Amino acid sequence: MEKEMSKQFDLAFDHTFRKKAGRILESGQSRSIILSGNVQDLFYLTPEFAGDKSPNGKYVPLTSYLSARWGRVKDTILIVYELNGPIRFMNNDERELLKNAWPRTETLNEEPEWNLRTLVNHAKDQIAGARKKTDPFDDYMQRAIGRPAVALQLLRKFCQLSREAEPGSPLFGKQLLILVEWADMILPEGEISRLSEVDRERIMVCQDWFSDPDFLEGEDSVVLISESRSMINNRVSQMPQILEVAIPSPDDATRDHFISWFENGQKKKLKLWGTQQNLVSFSAGLSLHAMRQMLIGSIHDENGLIPADVIRAVETYIKSQLGEDAVEFKVPIHSMNDVIGYTSLKRFIETEVVPRFISTGDDALSGAIVAGPIGSGKTFIWEAVASILGIPVLVLKNLRSQWYGQTDVILERLIRILMSLSKVMIFVDEADTVFGGVGKDVHETERRLTGKIQGCMSDTRLKGKVIWLLITARVYLLSPDMRREGRGGSLIVPILDPEGDDRDSFITWMLKRVMSEVPANNSEDFQRIRAATMGYSSGAFSSLRSELVALAKGSQLTIEQVLARVHDQLQPDIGLTRKYQTLQAMLNTTRRCLLHDPKVTEEQRKAWYDEIRALEAQGIH
Repeated sequence: MEKEMSKQFDLAFDHTFRKKAGRILESGQSRSIILSGNVQDLFYLTPEFAGDKSPNGKYVPLTSYLSARWGRVKDTILIVYELNGPIRFMNNDERELLKNAWPRTETLNEEPEWNLRTLVNHAKDQIAGARKKTDPFDDYMQRAIGRPAVALQLLRKFCQLSREAEPGSPLFGKQLLILVEWADMILPEGEISRLSEVDRERIMVCQDWFSDPDFLEGEDSVVLISESRSMINNRVSQMPQILEVAIPSPDDATRDHFISWFENGQKKKLKLWGTQQNLVSFSAGLSLHAMRQMLIGSIHDENGLIPADVIRAVETYIKSQLGEDAVEFKVPIHSMNDVIGYTSLKRFIETEVVPRFISTGDDALSGAIVAGPIGSGKTFIWEAVASILGIPVLVLKNLRSQWYGQTDVILERLIRILMSLSKVMIFVDEADTVFGGVGKDVHETERRLTGKIQGCMSDTRLKGKVIWLLITARVYLLSPDMRREGRGGSLIVPILDPEGDDRDSFITWMLKRVMSEVPANNSEDFQRIRAATMGYSSGAFSSLRSELVALAKGSQLTIEQVLARVHDQLQPDIGLTRKYQTLQAMLNTTRRCLLHDPKVTEEQRKAWYDEIRALEAQGIH
């Protein structure tokens, strides 16, 4: 029975990051690496490494996975160290090898370089150790518990012992592989002058250790495990001797394997709304931990999984990773049928934008920048576009964090999640405030954030998977790199105030709600409304419609009542600002067909530029 069940999934399934890290260490390219990314997830151990009790393999935490796989490498002693825990060996025999070689430290150049406080603690522990008659090696191992600085010095001493082992030594022909969990907690990021003396000591130990020429030329290796390289103090993480290997979020193949493995171990079958491949697609973005929780809940409730359950689980997980203040999922509740006017724009969206947004091939569009003056309806229109696509819409709100270095961590999590999703739209309203510039006057955090987002926009791995939609009234404040071709500049769409028939459509839409019979477009009454609303934006029409509905109170208005309310309305003093933003949108657009006059000449564009400069001279920006 087990053999038949095991055919349902690949028993030889493995993770590529381990092989990449192994090649770096085996080749000697580096003796210290950082494993970053999805380090808190589950990883598959094949039956060979999972043990006799798991004939179909099992999913385990990262350290258990690496220990099982690397702990069997010939002539390798694997050591694991975690904050506030003991230094652990794979088995007691390997611990005894270090213990038997420890007397050799008396002939080495120096004792571990404890600082003054450590020496005091050492003296106290020696007295206690003497009373208990403990072995010096055991004494050091005991003192390392809860004292990371001591533990790091001890691990470094192990490497020195290993390097200098001669024929006959218990360590001769052996190499050490040291895994350091929670490296970001042991070596926290921060300005060195603001760190505690203990933190500075740990950093100095690692700097000396990883840059030691003898260590670099030796056979021993150290693997620092942290979700993000930027969470480890930059004096260590940015050392040229250290390389990074990223662990990606689970892709389709990994989730598919996990689902098959999970179901294989259950007495009850999963109840799905469709095929397993449907579940794989809908669960894009989930970690295996989150996947496991969802599947266990489904088995227990016996209700079966539906798409809404999976989408909710994905949203909850992504929010937990990025924070409620950083992102939200948008579910547009209106369609293009609700968009009034904009006839040529809607035709352009239907025939050119949507097909390229949906595509995953070479013709896929990475995104677009939507520019236009405040109140022009940019967000409303493009939320309707999002509803057409039928894909998750992730709204970026604020990626910055008040905590030192946390912005980089949030951005790394975002990129890792995007890599695992099948298709997603990144919706950024007020993009000029979300993404700063890259100039010398911009804060370093802003520059890094903008720079990394720009890199994502042109990342070929994300093309066809991620649609970047940047909406702004101030397109000129976006960095030139963000507005170039291949990024947002591949398509810059202007949203301009309605003119001609489109403007008449807004007037008709506004009057339908409050008049029993809307005047014909060529009637005198319609002409009066048209004249009274000259210069109105779509937002102004929407606001006036609301005012008229409130005035009508469920009854019907006369044309004179409508005109009286229109004449009573005063537009806010933002005309010059809207004019400036309109000119910038027109000047930056990448499609002539989206302008009110597609036959615009370069002379006219030059006139727009001159008008912009004239407004700037008046202090309008």
